[in-house]
Formats: sequence, C-alpha cells, structure tokens
Amino acid sequence: METYGPEVVPSPSPTTNYGRKVLAEHPDSPGSLGIAISEAVEDAATRDDTKYSLGSVLNHVLLHQTVIGQEAIEQMEMAGEDPDVIIACAGGGSNFAGLAFPFLGLTFRGGRRRRVVAVEPAAAPSITRGRYAYDFGDTGKLTPLVKMYTLGSDFIPEPIHAGGLRYHGMAPLVSLLADHGDIEARSVHQREAFEAAVAFARTEGIVPAPESSHAIRAAIDEALEARAEGRARVILFNLSGHGHFHLTAYEKYLRGELEQYEYVPDEAALAALPAV
Repeated sequence: METYGPEVVPSPSPTTNYGRKVLAEHPDSPGSLGIAISEAVEDAATRDDTKYSLGSVLNHVLLHQTVIGQEAIEQMEMAGEDPDVIIACAGGGSNFAGLAFPFLGLTFRGGRRRRVVAVEPAAAPSITRGRYAYDFGDTGKLTPLVKMYTLGSDFIPEPIHAGGLRYHGMAPLVSLLADHGDIEARSVHQREAFEAAVAFARTEGIVPAPESSHAIRAAIDEALEARAEGRARVILFNLSGHGHFHLTAYEKYLRGELEQYEYVPDEAALAALPAV
C-alpha cells in the first residue's frame, strides 16, 4: 500500500484516542479487527475530509458481495452442475454471504435445498461457540448494536494468521440464518488450514490466502468424506484471495513454527454484553 502512496499505521496505533487507550492498558496488544474498526470510525468522525466505509458485517455490504454468488450460479449452470454443498470462510460474514446468499435465495423461493457451510477459525469461533445476543461491532463500542453471534466485543483473538477472520462477531443476517438452522458452521485450526493451503498450491498452482484456506480445508474434508462413502458430491467453495501478502506465515508453517490456538471463552467479555 505504501508503494502506492498511503501511510500505513498498525493497529492499535498511537494516532487515535482509542488506540492510545488500548496501548496504555495492553502495550503488547496483538490488535484485532474490532480495534481497527474503532480507530477507523474515530478517525473518520474527527475529520471533515474523511468518510468511513464499512467493509463487512452489515447487511448492505453482504448484499453488495452477492455478485459473487450470482456469477457462481451462472458458472455452475455453464458447467452443467449444481452444488450439493457450498462452502466459504466466515469472519465478519460478507465473503461467505456473497457466495451463499444467492443460492439460499433459490432455496427459499422453492428451489432445491443445498448444504451451506461457514468456516471460521478455531481461535475466534463466533458462530460455533459464541452467544447470540446484541453487541457492538467494534471494541471501542462506537458502532450501533446488532444482534449476532458474538464472543463479546471486548474479546481479543489470538494473533493467528487469518486476517479478517480474527473478529469477535458475525454478520446479523448470517447469524440469523445460523440460528434458524439454514446454514452450518464449523471451525478449523490454523495449522490444518495451512496444510490444506499448501496442498491446494501444489495441486492448482495458486497460493491461497489464509482466510480462504479455511474454506479449502472444509472442501477437502467434504471430498474425502464423499470418497469414503462412495458417493458423488458436487462441492463449491470460494477462493476469496491469494496469499502473496502472507508468505511469512507460509514460511512459519513450513518450518513447523506456526502455533495452534484454541478459543478460550473470555467470561469478562461475555459478561460485558449490553443488556438488551
């Protein structure tokens, strides 16, 4: 980014009031998407020349991303196939919703039911281990309250290599579908995700992003399960990005230095959920 001109400041940063507060309380804070959102909102709110555009979680963003699923429907038709299972990684929910929602729309309008699977990191498993409640979308509690699966807005995920998947909550629409049983959710550890990523790179020639690798892991598991059952299964998953900016993470994995983190409930974060 700096090659193209911007100044990039790691979050939590000393450039905002909230960033300074976090650093004062936790000098070694690994940061999180929730903290970065708080800083971005504060920065935009204190400048007349700045606007803030949220990139995930809220419903209008999910709607914007559905061009992915609309194109996937047409591509599957061109291939003469129809997916039995649809898989995408899920952090805030926009990438997952982008692929899955158009297919779910077909089902809700009377079409064929397909299994839809959201895959999240085991270190920040909001759907699989979170609480369905009203919460803030950011750590600094500047955003509106939304009802979602959440680990608590005060929860700080471990510093795993999962990019935007390191988030405490899940989009309201994705959360509602999970609560209604319309979609499934599973969590994946980062070593298993990178194992799948390396296998994919050596097979397909594409180095996937760590986020996308969670979906790849689930897709491989689905294929192995289908083979064990001796049953054909059409699997559609979303390769949502390349991993060229994450080569140091691949280096750590290949050297056996990538740590494995398991979510430990933060009782204080859950206790701090708004009383709604």
